[in-house]
Amino acid sequence: MDRDELAHFLRRCRARLEPSDVGLAAGARRRTQGLRREEVAQLTGMSVDYYTRLEQARGSRPSRQMLTALARALRLSEDERDHLFHLTGEEPPRETDSSLHVRPGLMMILDRLHDAPAQVMSDWGQVLAMNRMAMALTGETEPGHNIIRRYFTDPAGRVLAPPEDREWHARSHVAQLRAVLAARPQDPGPVGLVAELRAASAEFAALWEEHEVAVRRSAVKRFVHPVVGVLELDCEVLAVAERGQNLIVHSARPGTEAYERLQLLRVVGLQDFSPQLP
Repeated sequence: MDRDELAHFLRRCRARLEPSDVGLAAGARRRTQGLRREEVAQLTGMSVDYYTRLEQARGSRPSRQMLTALARALRLSEDERDHLFHLTGEEPPRETDSSLHVRPGLMMILDRLHDAPAQVMSDWGQVLAMNRMAMALTGETEPGHNIIRRYFTDPAGRVLAPPEDREWHARSHVAQLRAVLAARPQDPGPVGLVAELRAASAEFAALWEEHEVAVRRSAVKRFVHPVVGVLELDCEVLAVAERGQNLIVHSARPGTEAYERLQLLRVVGLQDFSPQLP
């Protein structure tokens, strides 16, 4: 691990970003250019003290999870992400088929969607990036999880859906995976996920045998939020240039009850959801 080079690289990447570039308010007048250390820490979910030690060339080796969070927070290109991994002595991620790296330009689009929950997701359910409204809607404070795995293996993965909608979600998830696996039968991500869920979930295994196929498209979805209640939102699925990725945006028409609740959600925000990594 090259601590000095890592510290210099982090400081340079932080200095080139403004709060508006990452979806944050500028706040009071700043004495120096770029993001503050505490803002980078907030975006990555790590403690300010730990991030400060990295910039001072005295921190311990970051985990791969932390490196991925740093690359996302600092809006690194794929080459810059690989450089970050190399500086810590880690081998960069090597996506063989579906890419898990979100381009900085797409991250900036996500940051500018202030009033609509939006996220970038792989076509096999891996959440790659989320804006703050998506975090407020789902209660998730950072990306990295797989919504299909969680839906079939964790009861908490279903609480956002009304009980009467849950069978539709289950069938939709399985049908989407069927379509992805047929299109990319050698892609280790969806291949591994299907094998895992067929072994772990009797429900998934039974639905898999029905051989339903459907690609994720725009729809109307309902969400149950613990504070604002049920939101019926239009879900738009937009394919992005990177292979196997979608930009998913949820919205409500002005004048509807869902629109008013979405505005309330924007006020409620994340509250105390944010974790702190060491």
